[in-house]
Amino acid sequence: MSDNEYGTERSASGVFIGVVALALLAALGSLVWCYALQNHVGVAEQKLAAADQKNAELSQKLDATNAKLRATTETLGQSVGITQKQIEARTESIIAAQRSEAARLEQQQAATQKQIGAVSSDVANVKTDVGGVKTDVATTKTDLETTKSQLNRVVGDAGVMSGLIATNHSELEVLKHKGDRNYFEFTLQKGAKPILLSTIKLQLKKVDEKRSRFTMNVSADDRNIEKKDKSLDEPVQFYTGKDPMLYEIVVNSMEKNKVSGYLSTPKNAPQMTALP
Repeated sequence: MSDNEYGTERSASGVFIGVVALALLAALGSLVWCYALQNHVGVAEQKLAAADQKNAELSQKLDATNAKLRATTETLGQSVGITQKQIEARTESIIAAQRSEAARLEQQQAATQKQIGAVSSDVANVKTDVGGVKTDVATTKTDLETTKSQLNRVVGDAGVMSGLIATNHSELEVLKHKGDRNYFEFTLQKGAKPILLSTIKLQLKKVDEKRSRFTMNVSADDRNIEKKDKSLDEPVQFYTGKDPMLYEIVVNSMEKNKVSGYLSTPKNAPQMTALP
């Protein structure tokens, strides 16, 4: 064998040995990797088993919790159902009571409005009455003022200036309200007995309706004075009393056999004592 062939064979052997060595190393590495992988797989399997066991435990706990929750939910649902029914019943009762109260308030309001209307009507009537009274008072005042302006002063049959003369009842009321003298109204019938006014007696003797004349007897201080042919609204004057005071008789109305008028006396004259 030549040196080249020997060298070639030696090189081939070295390569083969290297390849074998590499193969062995690779196999060894594979064995180590497989062992490590097996260990990792074992640990993973253990962890997986533990995880499965925990999952099973958690599943059992979850099932138990779900069961409790379902029971609680059913109980709560029943309780809520009962409470809801009670709430609805209570609500309906409250609504019914509110409706009843509203109806009662409406009735009371209607009655109150009716009373207010009646009171308003009464107030309106009262206002109308008051307005009528005010009108009447104003009319009366106007009439009084008119009457005052119509009153006259004349000279009496004794030649003395008389006070104001009233020719009718309305004018006489004005004189009475003035309060200057005392006034006594009378009606004398022809042929009748004398009437007593204050301390004076009057008796009608004659009536001439056509001429508006009359004759009467006046009794004062135990004296009888005949006042003859006197006319309507003429002051018939005479004096009487311890301290003579002027009295006046005015006849302002005349009918057949009857006259009416008044006696006027001073404020301090004796008052009427009796009627016949």
